[in-house]
Formats: sequence, structure tokens, C-alpha cells
Amino acid sequence: MTSSFSLYAPRASRYHDLHPLTKLAISAAIMIAGAGLGGVWPAFAVFFAVALPLAIWGKVAISLLRAVWPIALPFAISLFLIRGFIWPGGTIIATLGPISLKAEGLEFALAALGRIVAMVSAFLLLSLTTAPDALMLALTERGFPPMIAYIVLTTIQIVPRFQARAATILDAQRSRGLETEGWLPRRLRALLPLVTPLILSSLVDVEERAIALEARAFSRVGVKTSLLVLRDTPFQRTARWLIVVILAAVMGLRFVPGIAP
Repeated sequence: MTSSFSLYAPRASRYHDLHPLTKLAISAAIMIAGAGLGGVWPAFAVFFAVALPLAIWGKVAISLLRAVWPIALPFAISLFLIRGFIWPGGTIIATLGPISLKAEGLEFALAALGRIVAMVSAFLLLSLTTAPDALMLALTERGFPPMIAYIVLTTIQIVPRFQARAATILDAQRSRGLETEGWLPRRLRALLPLVTPLILSSLVDVEERAIALEARAFSRVGVKTSLLVLRDTPFQRTARWLIVVILAAVMGLRFVPGIAP
């Protein structure tokens, strides 16, 4: 699986050797816990105590951090500016001309940023440690309709596919003399020659992939064989159920009076 079609980073780690459904359950738990737990710090705790140690175990921590912060930083800036200064009422901690920085706005921005970091890191952890074809095979072996499994696979691959195609189009347009750097008006003028080929090539790619799938009997009904063999263990199957039970219990605490944050 090449980097052009997925974020998968092959490593010799025990986390990579886990069954794809086990890693999917872990990432789903990180995502749900990070997004569902209340308060400011629980989502950050999920990231630093669960997602990051697992990334270190899988030897993809550096790749995960490099991908998380460029995504989270624009959200952080907008959240702190919008929610910090534009908050109805609240406790003023600083004043800048006619606007004031509110403590409640900063608290909301921190909580939202933590949820974004936890959710993005969960997706990246799954993408970096799980080959898309292995995940698709694991889902179909468990009875998922092939179309649903393919949608999951496409969702994981869509970002790196768009990045690779956009980089190719950008290089091609630059070789034709298109100026893509400099002042903002110049960059805006270069946007249309970049976006139009990207959209058209994406539509062509969809058709080509559909033809390739049909050539491989994708819609055929019946038992199919695969050269890829996935090994599951009773321990991992039990662990997946424990993850579901523990996650349900933790989320249920939010509805217990006196415990919910």
C-alpha cells in the first residue's frame, strides 16, 4: 500500500500486528470518549494517556504529532479568538480596546480544542497503523456489506488521494508557467486552474475505480477468497467487547447525579 493512497505507515510493532477490528474499536473508543466526556481536560487526557502512548507503541508517534497539530492549530486560533473575545457576559480577564477576553470563552475553546485533537488523533492512529485493504477484509469477514466496507476504505483514503493529486496538478501547472506564490490576489487567480483539474480528475478516478472493482467481481454474491489472511485471537475478541463495555460505563457516568461533570 503506497503512501499515495493511504496514510498507512508500515512499522515492525506489536500494535500493527493487532487485528484491524481491534484497532478500529480502540480508535472508536478514543473518538467517542474524547467527544463525549464533559469538562475541559478529559479530552486532552484521552489524547495524552491513550492515543499518544498507543502511537508510541506503534512507532508512529512522530507522524501522528506532525499531522495532528497542523489540523488542530487553525481550529485553536479561531476558537480562542471567536469564543474568547465574543462571549456573552462572563468573567473578564483582559481587555483589548472595545473587546474583552472572557474566562468562560477560553474554557469553552479549550474543551472544543481537546475534542478536536482527540478525534483527529483517533482517526490518524487507525490510518497510520492499519492497511486499508486489511480493514476492508476484516469488515467483510464479519458480515459487513462490501459496499459499507468500501465506503469506510474510501473515507480513509480520500485525504491522501486528494493531497497526492493536488500536488501533481500543482507541479504540472507550475511547469506551464502558472504563478502560485506571492501576494494573495495572485494566489486567488491561480486557484481556478488548480481546482478545476482536481475536480475533473476526481470524477474520472471514481469511474476508473468503479470499473476496476467490477473487474474484480466486487458486486458478485457468494463466498470470496483473498490472498490476505488476517489472524484474530480470543484475547483480542474479548478485549474488543471489554472496550465497548468500559466505554459505555464511562459515558454512562455523565448521567449519574453528583458524578457527571
